[in-house]
Amino acid sequence: MGHVTGDGTVGKALAVLDQVAAFGRPVRFSELLAQSDFPKPTLYRFVQTLTNQQMLAYDPDRQTYAPGVRLVRLAHAAWEQSTLAPVARPHVDALSKAVGETVHLAQLDNAQVLYIDKRNAANPVQMYSQAGKVGPAYCTGVGKVMLAFLDDAATEKVIAQQSFHVFTEYTLADADALRHELEEIRAHGYGFDREEHEPGIICIAMPILSEGGRVLGALSVTSTTNRTNLAGLEAYEPVLRETAAKIARDAQNWSFPDYETKEATGI
Repeated sequence: MGHVTGDGTVGKALAVLDQVAAFGRPVRFSELLAQSDFPKPTLYRFVQTLTNQQMLAYDPDRQTYAPGVRLVRLAHAAWEQSTLAPVARPHVDALSKAVGETVHLAQLDNAQVLYIDKRNAANPVQMYSQAGKVGPAYCTGVGKVMLAFLDDAATEKVIAQQSFHVFTEYTLADADALRHELEEIRAHGYGFDREEHEPGIICIAMPILSEGGRVLGALSVTSTTNRTNLAGLEAYEPVLRETAAKIARDAQNWSFPDYETKEATGI
């Protein structure tokens, strides 16, 4: 578990929280210790402190730890205040109704994609993504279109953190292949997932950009190769672009996220 070394005690405690959450189930202390870089007394101290603060919940019957109820409250506040989800909701609803396919809304979470909203079509398909789930940036439509419109330094930083695990025969297998794909996306303004993450799952994706060109998030229309093809999805490009613009406009009106103003004023 590569823990945070530059942020002191807080960074280390958050690394322990990340480790617990990554199991996706209640976990025993011995399991945490087996994967931890911390000595047993240090890890135990962090786990106890996090439990006392309700950031972790302890089940005395099973002797397991899980993310705590305090995190639920914090997560709800973050969802409402720091994601596009609330402002985008009516536009995501309208897009899903208009196209009759599954719609995803996503943002970048460091080097990964965080799905923050999802609308299933009338005939929903089972796929990896769901709201709150994290996925790879290099082989998803939403991930690639966000990467394409970051500044060069940020794009290279994120590329360097990709695993380039090959999920299907269509997965981009290395950084050079991804860079070429990002050039194509910049030229067209949108991109595709060509069964790169899951067999049979395809999408068209559009970045959501501020007036200054900053990446706020991304939007996609997803279907299956049994129902349509990339040309069929490309027909949704105008309504997808229009929806992304509406979300960006409403986000700016809501001053979300207001980083540019803060940087300019020093607040």
